[in-house]
Amino acid sequence: MNEFSIVCRILGTLFNRQPQDPVLQPLLTMIAEGKLKQSWPLEQDALLDRLQQSCELPAMATDYTALFGDDASVPGCRSDYTGESENDIRQFLTERGMPLSDGPVDQFGSLLLAASWLEDQAAEDEVQGQIVLFDEYLLPWCGQLLGKVEAHATTGFYRTLTMITREALQALREELDS
Repeated sequence: MNEFSIVCRILGTLFNRQPQDPVLQPLLTMIAEGKLKQSWPLEQDALLDRLQQSCELPAMATDYTALFGDDASVPGCRSDYTGESENDIRQFLTERGMPLSDGPVDQFGSLLLAASWLEDQAAEDEVQGQIVLFDEYLLPWCGQLLGKVEAHATTGFYRTLTMITREALQALREELDS
């Protein structure tokens, strides 16, 4: 797994899973102990320090539920912002061999995880697939989502996560061009 994949996987998982999810515990421990910064490939030390300082599980859990739970203040799917069906994304990922669940595939976190999967499974021509994923299915609407998360978040954790994600997405997209 390379740096592109790691960044997408970490960010996708943080947006896709509730903080109390046992799958997230090792990652949240790394963040709380300041160890993520040691292996984070992007120059975001100050933001990672802020993320570490605001890594308080009870507050994060409450915030996550308010942001993304049943009565979410922030819609988390591309279809919520564009009005477009998720079928095109589903077909795009299926054509590339990605196994899909029955749930929505156009969730922000799921799309980041898909980018990680595409990178890990990349054939020589798959960079073009990653570019399409970013340019058509992720970047056109994610600024709206991240703005809403930042506006509605009550913890520094999710406000900082949006800043990290904005910068990371820009850097990842630039990497696809090089």
